[in-house]
Amino acid sequence: MSTSRRSHSEKEFQRALKVIPGGVNSPARAFGAVGGHPVIIDRGEGQYLYDIDGNRYIDYVGSWGPHILGHRHPRVMASIEEALKKGTSFGAPTLLETELAELVADLVPCVEKIRMVNSGTEAGMSVIRLARGFTGRDKIIKFAGCYHGHVDSLLVQAGSGALTLGTPSSPGIPKGCTADTIVLEYNDVDQIKDTFAKLGDQIACVILEPVVGNMGVVLPEPGFLETIRELCTQHGTVFIMDEVMTGFRVALGGAQLRFGVTPDLCMLGKVIGGGMPVGAYGGKSEIMDTISPVGTVYQAGTLSGNPIAMASGIATLECLRETNPYPQLEAKTQRLTQGLISAATKAGLPHTLAECGSMFTLFFNPEKVTSYAISARNDTERFARYFQGMLDRGIYLPCSQFEANFTSTMLTEEDIVHTIQAAEEVLQEIT
Repeated sequence: MSTSRRSHSEKEFQRALKVIPGGVNSPARAFGAVGGHPVIIDRGEGQYLYDIDGNRYIDYVGSWGPHILGHRHPRVMASIEEALKKGTSFGAPTLLETELAELVADLVPCVEKIRMVNSGTEAGMSVIRLARGFTGRDKIIKFAGCYHGHVDSLLVQAGSGALTLGTPSSPGIPKGCTADTIVLEYNDVDQIKDTFAKLGDQIACVILEPVVGNMGVVLPEPGFLETIRELCTQHGTVFIMDEVMTGFRVALGGAQLRFGVTPDLCMLGKVIGGGMPVGAYGGKSEIMDTISPVGTVYQAGTLSGNPIAMASGIATLECLRETNPYPQLEAKTQRLTQGLISAATKAGLPHTLAECGSMFTLFFNPEKVTSYAISARNDTERFARYFQGMLDRGIYLPCSQFEANFTSTMLTEEDIVHTIQAAEEVLQEIT
């Protein structure tokens, strides 16, 4: 598939450039790190995307994670259609909000109460304010390479688009907004112990991705999460897991269930909305009741708990709970990743591969990636050639070496074989 077969996409992208900064509404969609211009998508069906030129791609982005059941799942679509018959938004409570809240509280270990918002960024902004309000402290700890949305106090050495673009901090953020943000190295147990020894009584919260997806997939080393849990308990610090990506993705109860470490609060998004714009934060009742109107920490949202989004989320989570696709999905993912490892090895390319559940990243890096510092040494030029070669063969990958790949329950053995064969060809070409 050559660029000429995406001529309509190219034309429409030039049109978008005239009215949208960079032609995209999120920098993660830009092709700046891989060259060329984005493909303009027309529709999704199951495990496939179709662009406006009629080309079909096996989708390993899944709208950046939500579509664990694939695109246009019949049960999800039926629930959305039923909700639409009643209206789109009311600015008032509905039964669907309570139903989704009950479902999440039943599935996610730390959640006793939950507040719905509209995005992961909104959840990140709110959960930091909540932790500070609950503890009466100002300082927060985050980890280099972890991304929690474009919140001023958290956009310091962030991953995802910020890392891809080479701007881990952003202009427009006053120094005062990040003065109380402490940035540590992911998986460095000694560093966080030292920090708590010096500042423990001043730290409001520790926030992290329990499995990082924004500097590529990076897993917690044994003892890392457990140490943070212990330190937070000792010092009265709120432990926050950002499960926007991992929630209902690496296990039905998220990474906290998979690893057996329960935070005080968590952020959720992506899968919880089944592809609709939904974010959430929840946890212990004692902390959550600090939020207005019960408590004094203010947070509000006109479209929070939107009935269409709630219906989509309920259908998605109910389907996941009833069918428990996780063992089969993980097995599929492992067959795919073993094929990619074999292809890279045959091509003689320096590489590592990290995976957790249905998330994975093929790193063009000979070192095991455990931190931002190591991920920053990835061969991004080689990844760009890999990305373009795979796109030309009908494989739609994240357009950054620093993003997670996602599989869906709809992925077939034929899709896996085709992907591995495409990778074998491309990896031989880019040696």
